[in-house]
Amino acid sequence: MAKILVYNNNTNRMETYFRGENQAMPYNSNRTLTVGEFRGSSKSGLLWTDRRAMEAWNSFRYIYGRPIFVGFAFKRPWEGGHSNLSQHYAGLAFDAGQNLNANERNQMRNLAINSGIWNYVEPESLTPRWVHFDERQVAFGYPLLRQGSRGVYVCILQDGLTTLGYNTGGLDGVFGQRTRESVLEFQRRNNLTQDGLVGTNTWNAIQSQVVGKGASDTTILPN
Repeated sequence: MAKILVYNNNTNRMETYFRGENQAMPYNSNRTLTVGEFRGSSKSGLLWTDRRAMEAWNSFRYIYGRPIFVGFAFKRPWEGGHSNLSQHYAGLAFDAGQNLNANERNQMRNLAINSGIWNYVEPESLTPRWVHFDERQVAFGYPLLRQGSRGVYVCILQDGLTTLGYNTGGLDGVFGQRTRESVLEFQRRNNLTQDGLVGTNTWNAIQSQVVGKGASDTTILPN
């Protein structure tokens, strides 16, 4: 059983679901993406994504017209396996089609590009053995966060800070006062501008200390 946090882009609210491995992901239509498929190789019992990414999957799976094998989707940053600012840590990315031949993968990639469904589709030169598509919010890296922000990137932030020993008040995808205090303390300890904003420098500093390091005694794990 997994605990799944979903940011509802329509209501600007975080939602919580509990689903078994063979059940459909929240907002997934016709069970075309199960919790186990989304989890991939992640060992975490806590997952997150947003409604827009799930609806993008629904639309793409519909026009593709047949099952899509997903080799990689979600990872928590401390599990590693991807670049420091990977969209997989946000639960917005899919690496698919590892079971296809090169021509079939190119067909899937071209369909993903031409469909206009995804915010980003990786070129073949970067992912020749699979097709990467995602619903990132900004062209590169992660968006600027501040108190009041909500969503999957706040989950990444809280996950990283708690793994490093800071008390964000929980992992709920809501950038509240406790999360801001943790950001300020992290910035102070790492000689960064102490403004409570999570921009490029703060993101890079947090992720470089967290990605691939493994869970710590203070990492928030589901009960």
